[in-house]
Amino acid sequence: MANTFGNSYGLTTLCPLINGVHDEQTSFDKITRRRIQRLEEDAGSPFARIPNTYFARLFILNDVFFQQGNDVARDHLKSKYLVFTSNFHGELEPYLKGMWDNAEADVRSLWQYAVAFDKVQNADDFIAYIKKCQLTTTLFFNGSTDVSLKEQLKALYVKQVFSEFALAHQGQDAAALRTAFNNFMAEIKLADLDQPSWAPGQTRLQNMY
Repeated sequence: MANTFGNSYGLTTLCPLINGVHDEQTSFDKITRRRIQRLEEDAGSPFARIPNTYFARLFILNDVFFQQGNDVARDHLKSKYLVFTSNFHGELEPYLKGMWDNAEADVRSLWQYAVAFDKVQNADDFIAYIKKCQLTTTLFFNGSTDVSLKEQLKALYVKQVFSEFALAHQGQDAAALRTAFNNFMAEIKLADLDQPSWAPGQTRLQNMY
């Protein structure tokens, strides 16, 4: 089904940017591009604060691209576009509300110079705006597992710490290994998805051993 794959959703949006320049100096698309480039990455990214985000990407589309020769008539875009794509767990409207609720300042900054975004004043307006800019994501395939982000982060955490456990306890006798493993299972709290676990956007884990 378009846009969805199991419990995951593939969002693709193209938001036209205002043509012209700010204060007769810098074009609105360049200002937006610089703001994208200055976003923090990993755990500091605004998308790390948005619940159930598997993957998100922002970039500026300057024009359409052609691979044909120079003798082919070419169309050109009338505006540059802010492209936003995201793969996430769940449905579209709750995700966009979570985006507004958890990263409103970043959303306002990034979309400030998108056409008609000045009319967006709250979460409902933002949801309606993004829907107007949305393209159908056809042939969508989710490259992640079809479970919530919390479950995936917990699985990544367990995989990492179990590898460290195995390396740290090589060569131990069976009795010592069983005791260590029981302690390990108590520490990782397998049924608790909140802690200990990976944090959204986290890229490395401090050694336990």
